Amino acid sequence: MIKGLFDGKRWLALWKAIPEYYVPGFIMTLKISLVGLAVALVLGVIFGMLSTMKFRPAKFLSRIYVEFIQNTPLALQVMFYYSVLPMLFSSSGFRIPKFALGVIGVGVYHGAYISEVIRTGIEAIPKGQSEAAASQGFNYLQTMRYVILPQTIKIIMPPLANQALNLVKNTSILAMVAGMDLMYYTDSWGSDRGFFAQAYFTSAVLYFVICFPLARLARYLEIRSMRLPASKKINGKEDAAC
Repeated sequence: MIKGLFDGKRWLALWKAIPEYYVPGFIMTLKISLVGLAVALVLGVIFGMLSTMKFRPAKFLSRIYVEFIQNTPLALQVMFYYSVLPMLFSSSGFRIPKFALGVIGVGVYHGAYISEVIRTGIEAIPKGQSEAAASQGFNYLQTMRYVILPQTIKIIMPPLANQALNLVKNTSILAMVAGMDLMYYTDSWGSDRGFFAQAYFTSAVLYFVICFPLARLARYLEIRSMRLPASKKINGKEDAAC
């Protein structure tokens, strides 16, 4: 296998296969990552807010979602969506598009993790902020939208960037269900020709192209958040930094 890594004919065959295999897979991976991240953010905000409500059934619902999703493998979840969801439409013959399957898989999975990020961000804001908003007549949703969530941005950005990074890498699980993503095309081309070294090395480079900037962004945001002052003095009194 190592000897084949330096075979010029194999690399030439790979170069010719890039437009047909790697470009569509790369684009599909990007699309699933972007839309899946949007779904994960929506779910994360919703369940993160539910987990901080005083209404116990809401907190209970949030914990069920978070604990179940976090404690079951992503591969199992994707196979469940692939095998079970079509049964809901068995009479109509409708099949779930692979793109939608990918978005549901990574979106629901990472939504559970992002909800925990949102929850910790909300809990990091002093309770006095919520009390002040309530004194002004704000309800819970208004308090979250206008007061609490805007202040959590600086706190949650580093872990959110890490979740985006992990989401991109986890799209590779869709190769199990012919998800038409980068990993699927890599397996397809490598298996057909037996050029595994070239196939997987090229795929690794393309994943690196997507993930490395996200990793650098996460690191930058983490360092920046550590440099932010925890508090500042105003008229001799200590006030929380925005």
